[in-house]
Amino acid sequence: MRRIRRGHVLTAAVAVALCIPASGASTGNSAGTLPTKIGKGEGSLNLIEWAAYSDPSFANKFVRQTGCKIHRKDAGSSNEMVALMRTGGGGGGGQYDLVSASGDASLRLIVGGDVQPVNVNLVPSWKQFLSIFKSPAHNTVKGVHYGVSVQWGPNTLLYNTKKVKPAPTSWSAIYSSKYKGKVTVPNNPIQIADAALYLMKSKPSLGIKDPYELTKSQLDATVSLLKQQRKLVKKYWASATDEINLFKGGDTVIGASWPYQTLQLQAAKSPVKELIPKEGATGWADTWMLAKKAPHPNCAYLWMKYATTPQVEAKQALVFGETPVNPKACSYMDKMQKGSCAKYHLNQPLSYYKQIHFWKTPIADCGNGKKDCMDYNAWQRAWTQVTG
Repeated sequence: MRRIRRGHVLTAAVAVALCIPASGASTGNSAGTLPTKIGKGEGSLNLIEWAAYSDPSFANKFVRQTGCKIHRKDAGSSNEMVALMRTGGGGGGGQYDLVSASGDASLRLIVGGDVQPVNVNLVPSWKQFLSIFKSPAHNTVKGVHYGVSVQWGPNTLLYNTKKVKPAPTSWSAIYSSKYKGKVTVPNNPIQIADAALYLMKSKPSLGIKDPYELTKSQLDATVSLLKQQRKLVKKYWASATDEINLFKGGDTVIGASWPYQTLQLQAAKSPVKELIPKEGATGWADTWMLAKKAPHPNCAYLWMKYATTPQVEAKQALVFGETPVNPKACSYMDKMQKGSCAKYHLNQPLSYYKQIHFWKTPIADCGNGKKDCMDYNAWQRAWTQVTG
């Protein structure tokens, strides 16, 4: 039930869905017209989600409490989520209510006018969120909230403690010929940001200030590094299970990963550890976003209110293998699975989170008054050049 989060364009329909207007974000409702209360549920809730994001183990109670029957559409990639949100006629669709978008899709949905602003004051747990998840750049534009954060995970450096010595401290290890043929990284265009982050720290002369905001020359330099890495990579993994099997079988000894893989491998007695290297790391963070033409907005708000409570966040985290944005979920996680709060890093100080650069969709407008950055389409073309 672990997400793939792939970024490949699988069909012409998806390719069309990726087009991002050059203009600024469409705001749908303005901040002045946001709902001030949640009305009676409409009896239905249509979700586009990562599999298990409304798992019956915690969603059935919501259905009983609200009468909002959940209709799920599991998506296998961020691209699929964007395409699905545009079904039903025009921007914002009309078929679905909410989407559990990751940072590599959320700005696409905002800029494309597919989602509408939400009133976070109608989601009481929002005030309990870790500060960095209240108004992150991937779901909040010019102070306007286009959804509420829900879960997240860091992209860590995973290594075999018996085969990788000395223990790595830098991302340079996955670009080193020392581990040629034993490296694995995710098969996702957003992986470009990992290389850009490494270059931002190791080659400041490139002038990279944000790993998701790259000019053509900065993207070219990053792609050059990734093409060199291509010769070292055993396999670009598409799912958590892929990477787990690569490490179990000894096919790889080092790579970019998530805490879920680390914990699964450690439970299987594999000699692995993970770390956040000295350059920092990227990370994914998911947001429940409200479709511009949501047919059941009251049920959608009721779900956002329910899904972000500490108890539900804790249950979802352990079902899926990720970390809540609500720190009050920590005690509930430990009651359900001893030590799980620490294993998923929810007990870390704010300094831990500040070294993580969370996914956000690359767009042409970097916020510097120019439109000279490479957008997500350019990143996809670049990734295809790298991986073939």
